[in-house]
This record gives sequence, structure tokens and C-alpha cells, in this order.
Amino acid sequence: MPATLHEHALFAGSPVLAGVHHLNPDIEPHAHDFLEIAVIGAGHGRHVTSQGERPLRHGEVVVLRPGAWHGFRGCADLTVANCCLSAQALGAELALLYDIPMLRRLLWTDPVASGTHGVAVTAVDPDAAEEAIAEIGLLERDLGADRRRPGRVLGRLVTVLGILADGRDSVQDTLESAVHPAVAATIARMEEAPAHPWRLDDLAQAVNLDPTYLGRLFVRYVGLTPLGFLARLRAERAATLLAHSALPAARVGAAVGWDDPTYFARRFRALVGLTPTEYRRRSRSAGRAGLSAPESS
Repeated sequence: MPATLHEHALFAGSPVLAGVHHLNPDIEPHAHDFLEIAVIGAGHGRHVTSQGERPLRHGEVVVLRPGAWHGFRGCADLTVANCCLSAQALGAELALLYDIPMLRRLLWTDPVASGTHGVAVTAVDPDAAEEAIAEIGLLERDLGADRRRPGRVLGRLVTVLGILADGRDSVQDTLESAVHPAVAATIARMEEAPAHPWRLDDLAQAVNLDPTYLGRLFVRYVGLTPLGFLARLRAERAATLLAHSALPAARVGAAVGWDDPTYFARRFRALVGLTPTEYRRRSRSAGRAGLSAPESS
């Protein structure tokens, strides 16, 4: 089962981590407690996820939500540019990215709604991929040169994300409008208290909408039902607690709203791809080993 890479060990106090890598050996499957974007350049290789293996193509963009896992096999001069975002920062100084529809879809909606344990694979034109890879290289340089210039890092990050969002071959990127106020209010309510025993009727009543209509709005703007979004949110919060706290797994489940340990384990595995015990064991193993940043995450 995959080890877990931790932002506290890799990010060195920055909300962003970046690097351009040229792979020949395999990169063993691994999970993250942060969000990763991997832009695929020239070369050959196969991508490994909970759904199996598939060949990679120049121009593909892989986005993994916290708790998701992947790996690379059969690499031959494969260029992979990684741009990783702190999960904590996504709820704080980088939260503004959620308010931009094209970035919300890239970073939140697609990997959550993909049905592949928090992993989404999309594609951009190879020229756009090369432009993004070059910018990620500059972002890596900026991160290493002077950490007292966070504005420059943020600007470079937004440039990378903009290139990828613009390059996606999807009509929905053009047509997508700002999130519906009722959806935004419901998301905020669940994010503030994910452990609350939310019911669709209660959520709908809070925004003065029919439950069926609120469900349709969620599917339209988020790609999930309200309770489906809540489940994904709970799984991500649970992954953070498993990695960063000593709470027993059963108490972690209760802390995020899943009081029944058996149900918690089943739901967590369905959404993350590992049982809570497996996820924590791999997290602790990684910490004891003092893992350094791999060639590619």
C-alpha cells in the first residue's frame, strides 16, 4: 500500500511546492495530505491509481485532492512538472482560488466528482503544457531564491493555474458561471461544521429552497449531491486528522461526523482508497523514515 507524503515535511513553511522532474525509474505509489497538480510533458510512462494503470500522454494534467494516491511506472525520459498546494493554505490564504469558477473546477470539482478517489485527469494542448511546465520551473526557482517574496510566488502560481484552465478543451470552462449563492452558502455551512448530522431537508430549508432543487443546483455547480460533497469533505478532514493527530481511528471518524467505526472505515476507503488504519500506518511509516522530497510526487 502507498506511503503518505506530508506537507509539513516538504513545504518548508510555504503554501506552495513546485518542481520539474525527468523520470526514468518507477515512482512508487504514494498518497498526499496536500493537493497536487502534475503536468505531463514529453516522454513515456504509465500512471497508476486506484483504478489501475494507463499510458500517459503529453499534455495531460493530473489533479489529486488531499488523501488521494498515485504512482508512475515504465518511465522513459518522462517530464513531469509538479505544482503542489498546502491543504491548510487552501482553506486560508489560497481560499480565494475557490472564487474563480475555472480554478474551482480544476482544483475542487473535477477531482471530487470524478469517482476515482480524488484523482482527476484532464488534458491541455501540448504547447500549453510546455508553457505551464516552464512556469512551474520558474516557480521552483522563485521558491528557492527568496521566500520573503510571497507575492511573486502567488503571482506565478496563478499564472500556472491560468494556463492550465485556459488550455482545457472543454466548453464547460467557457460556459460555467459563478457558483449559485445557495450552493455557496450550503458549502460554507457544511465546511464550518462537517461533523454535524446534516440532512438534505435541513440544508435546503436554511437557504429557502426545495430539497430536490438544491440537489440539482449542487450537481450542476459542484458535480456532486450535497451529501456527496459532505462525504468527500469528511474524508479529507479525516485524512488530515489521521496524519497529524494521535486520535484513535474511531474518534477520528466521530470527529468528522461518522460515529460508527465500521461505517467510517467503509466510507473512508471508498473515497480515499485506503482504510483509516492503512492510511495512518503509512503516514507514520513515512514520518519515521524521515522521507525527503521524491523525484516526483
